[in-house]
Amino acid sequence: MRTFEAIDNKTVTLVDQIENQLLTYFKNNKFQIGDEIPNETELANALGVSRSALREALSRLKMMGLIESRARRGMVIKEPSLLGGMKKIIAPKILCEKTLLDLLGFRVSLEIGISEYIFANITSENIQELETIVRMGKVLGNNEYPMASEYMFHSKLYQITQNNMIAEFQDIIHPVLNFIKDKFREVFEPINMQLERQDRLVSHSDLLDHIKAGDKEGYRKAIEQHFLVYNIFLKMAKSEK
Repeated sequence: MRTFEAIDNKTVTLVDQIENQLLTYFKNNKFQIGDEIPNETELANALGVSRSALREALSRLKMMGLIESRARRGMVIKEPSLLGGMKKIIAPKILCEKTLLDLLGFRVSLEIGISEYIFANITSENIQELETIVRMGKVLGNNEYPMASEYMFHSKLYQITQNNMIAEFQDIIHPVLNFIKDKFREVFEPINMQLERQDRLVSHSDLLDHIKAGDKEGYRKAIEQHFLVYNIFLKMAKSEK
């Protein structure tokens, strides 16, 4: 058996191949969540691979959360957290600038896009919580907030959507956004200052006013304006390429 092959300029190792074989094996044999899988010897024989290479592939699937070991049952299929792996490995300092900018653009697009879900699920209790967060979050100037306040406000908006995937993404992206703000602070500050002079800054308090008024369209325009500094920054970065 070949130990590697080149696909799209990426090296595929033997363990990569066995990992794919395992996934295909589980699919073809219609394994479901909670089902026990064969032991290592049976799997190695079924796939025609060595136990040592198989063990490494199984270890990867455990890290991904696709299988887990249970006492007296051996290994069983588990529903993985789709973003769990991303949460474990994402490290802003080792991401290239293109990836950082893509993540920033994705976050902005996502938060603007969830406007519909916010208004479909908002409750009076949610509004009270947002009011408390806004009161606690003193604006530092130029549309900047303490990190805790920024995180709490936008996390609450994500939670209101009642979509666990969206809420989980906020936890993952938050440290990346903080890193981007620090890395490009000298670029963000003059943009925010210009927007402030033009009276174009939209605060958390402004966003909350639209939510309390049930003004979905006004909120959508306001959240776009709230993130205008990022969109201007992304256009500047793109024009320099």
